[in-house]
Amino acid sequence: MTVTQLPIVPLFIKGQKTVPNNSSTYQVRSPTGKVLSHVVSASSSDAKAAIEVAQAAFDSWRTLPPIAKETIFRRAITVFSNPDLRAKITETAHQETGVSKPWADILNYYVDSAFSEACDTVYSLRGEVLPSNSGALASIVQKVPYGVIFIISPWNAPVTLTLLSCLPAIAAGNTVVLKTSECSPASQLIVADILKEAGLPDGVFNVIHTSPEDSPSRVAEIIAHPLVRKIGFTGSERVGKIIAGEAAKHLKPCVLELGGKAPAIVLNDANIDAAARGIISGAFVHSGQACIGTERVIVQRGASVQFIEKIKSLASKIKASDQSQDPRAQLGCVFSVGSAQNIISMVKEAIASGAELLHGDLKYDGPLVQPHIVLGAKPGTRLWDRESFGPVFTVAIVDTIDQAVNLANSSTYSLTSSLWTESYDLAFTLSPRIRAGKVIVNSTTLMSESRFSQAALGGSSGYGSFSPGEFVVNQLLSIHKPEGQRFIVADY
Repeated sequence: MTVTQLPIVPLFIKGQKTVPNNSSTYQVRSPTGKVLSHVVSASSSDAKAAIEVAQAAFDSWRTLPPIAKETIFRRAITVFSNPDLRAKITETAHQETGVSKPWADILNYYVDSAFSEACDTVYSLRGEVLPSNSGALASIVQKVPYGVIFIISPWNAPVTLTLLSCLPAIAAGNTVVLKTSECSPASQLIVADILKEAGLPDGVFNVIHTSPEDSPSRVAEIIAHPLVRKIGFTGSERVGKIIAGEAAKHLKPCVLELGGKAPAIVLNDANIDAAARGIISGAFVHSGQACIGTERVIVQRGASVQFIEKIKSLASKIKASDQSQDPRAQLGCVFSVGSAQNIISMVKEAIASGAELLHGDLKYDGPLVQPHIVLGAKPGTRLWDRESFGPVFTVAIVDTIDQAVNLANSSTYSLTSSLWTESYDLAFTLSPRIRAGKVIVNSTTLMSESRFSQAALGGSSGYGSFSPGEFVVNQLLSIHKPEGQRFIVADY
């Protein structure tokens, strides 16, 4: 197939899709290696243009009346409701990342929620009047947007996570330059189509792509640009550290939503059937490629035999397959062969260190990995310590509740967790002891609530949240009469 027969994924700057002259491109491949498209890799001048366009749009966007912004976001809900558009999103994401179509359909719910929250945000960022000790006529705290926000969004839920990371900043009055994942540019560019059709003013949302080779230097240039005021990144801990380091050079604030290694605690009094089904779902959805997926299960000994029997039975019925050939398969492939190799190597290392394989074949077939369950992986092994991003979890058996909590906290990750118990007293007393931004009682770690912005507690899961309050600053407006004041130095 020649280059001209493949679609070209353009940049989106000032409301227009563009392929600049002499643009370099890179290939995007499916998880199975099929070349899908040629993608424009933004040059330094392209990135600079996107930033300057976003800055030019900032003043008019920030002062647009709330009702006008709400109208745009409500139109976006209507645009997104088009079945053909939803089908396009699902198909494009499936081609680029291997996402299963049922999971893609579930993710659409979060898109609707994100637009609804944006409608609320335009009215919710309110200031306050302070009592004045300085004799001011009025002292007011205003919520003021930063300006241009640089956001990097990941591939594993490309449309959903792009909107969840960008809409809070836009609704709070900022403008955005988005850098897509190298793996899912066509999926993420669809967000620009939605917002354009909904009437978002040109320049408020801009999209660039970068090749894997160009990304490090281009990202550093963008972060260093004086018009970029804040950075938002969703992705791996490794890259998050690089982003934070570049931002620190210029003392720029970041929101970093990084990896997860979510623990699930199953106590003796838990509903074992519900716990097993919830944990299997939380661990294996999207072939384990979710930062809020369950990866570590700590079960109290009295419940362990029944629980292990149940999860093995459930896992035996779950199959990973090419869903274009086998649409009834519950799991699809992981996003690359390299990822599949890494997942299996983590499992094998744990077994070599004394863990027991409860379920799985210790194989990968291209990007396909079957579900795996391991018993007894220890802290210090990669399977316990590091995010696998695959359909695998490890089980640890403990005697006491204190041991369960301590083991759950023996991780540098702090994104989410679940607790399975029928004692609501224990639910309330144990949850503050679990070091995680969410404690989900008697449901999967995938659960959350509308109007709650996921936030970790630091460490390998990052810090900050993609909430509207993260993208405004408090500004004091203190108004005084010029007459009658006495000023230090001048009047003393």
